[in-house]
Amino acid sequence: MKQEKWYVAAKKADFEGIGRQFSIDPLTARMIRNRDIEGEDAIRKYLYGTLDDLYPPEAMKGIPEAVSLLLEKIKTGARIRVIGDYDIDGIMATYILWEGLKLLGASVDTVIPHRIQDGYGLNEGLIRVAHEDGIDTIVTCDNGIAAYSQIQYANDLGMTVIVTDHHEVPYDEESGERVYQIPPAAVVVDPKQPDCKYPFSGICGAVVAMKLVQALFEVYGMGGRKALDIFLEMAAFATVGDVMELVDENRIIVKYGLQALEHSGNPGLCALTEVCELTDRHLSAYHIGFVLGPCLNATGRLDTAKRALSLLQCGTRQEALPIATDLKHLNESRKEMTLKGVEARNFEEAVAMLCAVIRKEAMRFPFLSGSSRLTEKEIAEYDQLTTPAPSGQQTVTMPADSLKNSLLTLSQLLCRHYGQKVILLIDEYDVPLDRAQQNGYYDEM
Repeated sequence: MKQEKWYVAAKKADFEGIGRQFSIDPLTARMIRNRDIEGEDAIRKYLYGTLDDLYPPEAMKGIPEAVSLLLEKIKTGARIRVIGDYDIDGIMATYILWEGLKLLGASVDTVIPHRIQDGYGLNEGLIRVAHEDGIDTIVTCDNGIAAYSQIQYANDLGMTVIVTDHHEVPYDEESGERVYQIPPAAVVVDPKQPDCKYPFSGICGAVVAMKLVQALFEVYGMGGRKALDIFLEMAAFATVGDVMELVDENRIIVKYGLQALEHSGNPGLCALTEVCELTDRHLSAYHIGFVLGPCLNATGRLDTAKRALSLLQCGTRQEALPIATDLKHLNESRKEMTLKGVEARNFEEAVAMLCAVIRKEAMRFPFLSGSSRLTEKEIAEYDQLTTPAPSGQQTVTMPADSLKNSLLTLSQLLCRHYGQKVILLIDEYDVPLDRAQQNGYYDEM
């Protein structure tokens, strides 16, 4: 194995002066500069930012319109369904919108797609069932920005759709320019829309949901700060769990969200902390990313994320403890499967072990669902798990530095475009198309 050497980036600044001004070590000042944080205000916010430094929700395109529409739906008693996603971010976003709308008196329920049966995001089957159930309005969270045709189908049925998402907006290229495909929803809330003026687009879906609820509470007269008091810990949990950069307002959300999590008023989160033996511990991002968070993610991978959502919806410790215990055990099973996967020595054995977990993840290589456990040894041995395509055979190449564009150009391989960054294969490796078909990496269109 080639020995790596690490170097401190040499970006220029007066590190001694910054250190004196903010009472920090010059090395810390250098690290801050290397993260492209420059200027007195930006450094102060990075080091000492408070909840007062969070951006106003109404600055995000679509939130004022979504607030007006939802308050009208609540007033008329229209039935609302929140449709989320099966990962940490989607689960937390679903809970935030469900609980927030419920506190406003809405008639609201939730659906989280099943990873195997439904696949990712909004689909026509979910819309059809919602229509049959008498649902008037669908609110998506952590998905929907790529569901153009599905939302048009909902429109044709006379339903109202509000999209809340944080993923990249799909686009086509025409004459060398991007033409963004904004879905035809009644309102779209996504900070990555090209004309959205929100100052920081790197937030997760749960933060987008919290911002919407914060604006709803403010207009309704409950005060936007109440939304932070209730949902900040969920937003912080999702920010870490969805691997958002801990800069700008993400850093503030996680800082204060972790403090809230240590004294959580949510029986489900308290129970999960208890069964993971973290009660009375000082919690850090590590505990979310590697202890608590995987227990929620495991439900979406091996069972149904509805179980994780039901944990958050519990009203008492007695109700929550059995569910939290089950989620912990489920995650232990997932870790065993991952370990078996990274120890496999041939492609077919690896696929057989984990295919059930990732079947609907279009072209997603199974090991990467547990990539945080891969060591240099396993990565170096990756070439033993793939075989080059025979001469003349069609292949699928997925370079790691252009995955989003690759997804857009591989529509024939995907049921739908995820609209998000997904690691599909390690750079420079090909998988024969017929083998990908055979092992269920994607479904036929």
